[in-house]
Amino acid sequence: MIAFGSAPLETKESYVKKVAVIGAGYWGPNLIRNFRSHDAISGIVACDTDTGRLARVAKQFPGLECLSNYEDTLKLADVDAVAIATPVRFHYPMAKAALQAGKHVLLEKPMVNHIAQARELIELAEAKKLVLMVDHTFIYTGAVEKIAQICQSRDFGDFYYVDSVRINLGLFQHDVNVMWDLATHDLSIVNHLLQRKPKVVRAIGQSHVEADLVDVAYINVEYGYHIMANFHVNWLSPTKVRHMIFAGSNRMIVWNDLDPAEKIRVYDKGVNIKRTDREGQYATQVGYRTGDAWLPKCDGTEALQKMTGHFLECIQQSKKPLTGGPEGLEVVMALEASELSLAHGGRPVGIEGEKIALV
Repeated sequence: MIAFGSAPLETKESYVKKVAVIGAGYWGPNLIRNFRSHDAISGIVACDTDTGRLARVAKQFPGLECLSNYEDTLKLADVDAVAIATPVRFHYPMAKAALQAGKHVLLEKPMVNHIAQARELIELAEAKKLVLMVDHTFIYTGAVEKIAQICQSRDFGDFYYVDSVRINLGLFQHDVNVMWDLATHDLSIVNHLLQRKPKVVRAIGQSHVEADLVDVAYINVEYGYHIMANFHVNWLSPTKVRHMIFAGSNRMIVWNDLDPAEKIRVYDKGVNIKRTDREGQYATQVGYRTGDAWLPKCDGTEALQKMTGHFLECIQQSKKPLTGGPEGLEVVMALEASELSLAHGGRPVGIEGEKIALV
C-alpha cells in the first residue's frame, strides 16, 4: 500500500463519511473535483495502481488521501461509497466487491459489458439496500433537462424520431468498441427522454484500425409506437460533431452540444395532413407548417456536479437514482443487441424482458 498526502479533509457532519474514487486517470480527477464541492461528505480517497497518477492527483487536490490497493480501500470503515472510473472490464468485479463490502456504488459508463453482470449487481444492491448508480452524465446536463421539458409538453406533439451523430478523431479505446464508448451516451439520453425501452436493434459497422474493435458504426433502434432512433458513432472523423435532432409532430429540436451560445434551437415546424373525399375517392393533401424558431435558456451548472450531488442525496435519503442500475441495464441490453446484430450482418435483434434474440 502506498499513500500520498494522507491528511483527511475537514470533517463535517454527514450521512456519508468518505467517497473513494477508483481510477485516477482521465475521468477520476473530474469526479474528485466535483465530490470536493459538496459539503455532504467528510473526505475523499483516491485509489489507483499507477503511483504516478496518484502523485499527480495528490498534488492537484491537497489533503487527498491516496491508496494503491483496491482491497485496502474497501476495508476502510470511514468509506461509505465508491465511484469506479476504470476501464469497463473492471466494473463488474470491482462493483461486486464494493457492494459485498457494504459500500454504495457509482459506476462510470457503460455500467458493465454483459447483461448478466448488470442483473447480478442490481440484485446484490437491492439485497444489501445500497445505492447502485450509473454515471450517465448527459442526463444531468441543462440541455437534456430542457429538451425533456419541451418533449413532455403538449406543444411538442407525438414523438417521431431521433437522429444522432457523435463522431470525432479518437479517443480509441482498447477494451470496448465505438458503440460501447460513444453510443452509450445517446442511448441513455433517448431512453430517458422517451421513458421507453428499445424493442428492436439493428447495427452495422467496420473495423479499420484494430481488427477486433469496430471504430465506425450505425445503429437503428425501434422503440415501438412508430418511434425510431438512429445513431452514428465514429472514431475516424476529421471533425468532432455532437449533434442530435428530436422530431415531434408539432415541434422539432436541434441540439448542438459543441455550440456554447446556441446549444438548443426549437423549431415550430411540421407537416399537416388533410384527407378529403372527392367523388368517392380519398385524397391526401400534405401541407408544410413553418413558424418561429427560438433558443431556450439552459441551466449552466456542470452536469458532474449535479450527478455527484444526486448520488450523495440518494444515499442520504434512500432515494432511487435517476440513472440507477435498471437504467444502466437497459443501455447494456441495447449495446449487446447491437453487437449481436453487427455479428449477423445487421439483422434485427429483438429485446424482450431481459433477453435478446435475432428476429
